[in-house]
Amino acid sequence: MMNGFELILQNVEKYIALSEAEKVFFCSLLQERLYHKKEYLHREGSTCGQLVFITSGCVKSYLLDTKGNEHILTIAITDWWVADYKSLVFDTPSELFIEAVEPTQVLLLSKNKREELFKEIPRFEHYFRILTERAFAVSQQRITDILSLPAVQRYEKFLQRYSRIADSFSQQQIASFIGVTPAFFSRMLKSRRK
Repeated sequence: MMNGFELILQNVEKYIALSEAEKVFFCSLLQERLYHKKEYLHREGSTCGQLVFITSGCVKSYLLDTKGNEHILTIAITDWWVADYKSLVFDTPSELFIEAVEPTQVLLLSKNKREELFKEIPRFEHYFRILTERAFAVSQQRITDILSLPAVQRYEKFLQRYSRIADSFSQQQIASFIGVTPAFFSRMLKSRRK
């Protein structure tokens, strides 16, 4: 089984080549952390100061509306990065929570350490640009799906993309992610079973 540092280096090397010294330097900037199920990696109101790389487990980012309803924006699984990018980029208080859905091992890269990384190994700016473009494309597709696909197709896409961890989510959380009410989701599941 691959450890977290091997996994992140494998991820990075899909996009940029690193010397052994650069690998060591990059890994020295990362902090390992384990989060228990339902433990917060980040809370609404605080400023996001780090990027999180998932080495095992799963997290969700979400916001609460004025009625206290949860709206899931992102599900991040092993080999993915997650952060509240708006808060990170603009250095403003966050509107999001990031919470472990199951026990989750991560590597943390602070905003300051990332800047240090860019100065020492400028190729990492290329790596993070690719990640940002890919994240934007996935986000754009998710918005397009919510606006154009029927709920049952959005649910099928959820099951395809997150098959390993789908059972970790309640029906209410899945409904939130695909953009329907829990009552509608329950009726949809009943009609699918017929």
